[in-house]
Amino acid sequence: MKILIVDDEAYARDKLRRLVAEHVADAVVSEARDGREALDCIQKQQPDLVFLDIQMPEMDGITVASQLAAPVPLIVFVTAYDQFALQAFDANAIDYLLKPYDEARFLRALQRVSERRSSAKKIQAEQHLLLNEKGRVTVIKLADIIRLEAADNYVMIFTSQQQHMMRQTLSGLQDRLGQGFVRCHRSHIVRLDQITQVLPAQKGDAELLLQDGLHLPCSRQHRDEVVQALAS
Repeated sequence: MKILIVDDEAYARDKLRRLVAEHVADAVVSEARDGREALDCIQKQQPDLVFLDIQMPEMDGITVASQLAAPVPLIVFVTAYDQFALQAFDANAIDYLLKPYDEARFLRALQRVSERRSSAKKIQAEQHLLLNEKGRVTVIKLADIIRLEAADNYVMIFTSQQQHMMRQTLSGLQDRLGQGFVRCHRSHIVRLDQITQVLPAQKGDAELLLQDGLHLPCSRQHRDEVVQALAS
């Protein structure tokens, strides 16, 4: 696994590098000292996981996360300040390590990373939907689905290449999609790893910014569910 450690303090980078060396087999570790250097490293190296400090000179970690383009790595924020927790999870963080953390807390963060990677691999496996169109059966892999949208008695299924219409309800499809997807609105389901930001809106609602730049509505009834799913 390729891991990037981002922190402006050398001792903090050294601590993470030591813990990674002890607990992550076959890890390839690199380091960045500030936000701008982190963006450059992520673009060039495409790490699987980033341990990202929040308060840094030049550019803070929240801003770094907001500027990442697909494919977005898994992010564990590391900071001495707990007031950034909600912003961190809104930025699709896997976990939030509060300094000074111990080895046990680091291992819990690694467990969350492992669970998210396992979930992503399951989505990328042989899971699929079958769409029957006038006798022709189309196989739609869950790994290719970006989002689903209700349209009367049908569901529009959007992939990166095309869209399909299935005579079904969102509720009827939700259980078949698995934990890699989340209901964000009565008319919308989205794949978790497509969400890059959770943006506040009026009356407790929110908007989800996806990797392709699309904004999806997120109702207040589903906002906590979305944030919890992103954090798990």
